[in-house]
Amino acid sequence: MRVYKALLPFKAISFDLDDTLYNNGPVIEQAELAMQQKLLQLAPKLGLIDPEFWWQKRKELAQLDPEVRHDVSRWRLLAVEQGLTELGMGRCEAGEIAELAFNAFYTARSHLTVPDSSHQLLKALAERYPLVAITNGNADLKLLRISQYFQHAYHAGPSGKMKPYPDMFHKACQQLAIAPLELLHIGDNSKADVRGALNAGCQAVWLKHEAHFQTSILPHLQIDSLLQLQALL
Repeated sequence: MRVYKALLPFKAISFDLDDTLYNNGPVIEQAELAMQQKLLQLAPKLGLIDPEFWWQKRKELAQLDPEVRHDVSRWRLLAVEQGLTELGMGRCEAGEIAELAFNAFYTARSHLTVPDSSHQLLKALAERYPLVAITNGNADLKLLRISQYFQHAYHAGPSGKMKPYPDMFHKACQQLAIAPLELLHIGDNSKADVRGALNAGCQAVWLKHEAHFQTSILPHLQIDSLLQLQALL
């Protein structure tokens, strides 16, 4: 653990989800594959489409409507629908197939195992502090089987703009009836989590996965493992 700033008293803790409580990369790769397979099943005449094609559709959509990026589920769904129409499919059919393909993605995306160490830490912390989840992604706490530890979950899109925007942090503090400085946020992304929390007036712990900070703003604490959070107990 590395201390950059002294922690002030806090009353609640917020956690990022993806790549903080579990390794998300391999899961997303499998979910992308599941979406590709579902599209091939539903529209075999189109053949297996390069994943880069779908990523380009998402980038094009974001250029036309930058706000769509704040809801990753809606962004992906609309990009698939747009791509299918460009490949010659009727709008109505494209919408139906895009929804089925996204459901395949989301089902596979939720098939992951949160490590026992994360379960144990969350259980111990939840006995002492109110816990909330603040994520730019669309992970479902119930499907992850960790909802019992959290009082609230905030997802970019339905709960406001994505981190580092302050929307979700402020909404969490309002629902917890605490001042922003009384919320300690823990996450792996130095830009989204650290800068987002500090700009919202909260305190921040950075779980170091990146080689370097992507921001000039330092967190209060840097940890190399979630196990180091046991010091908060």
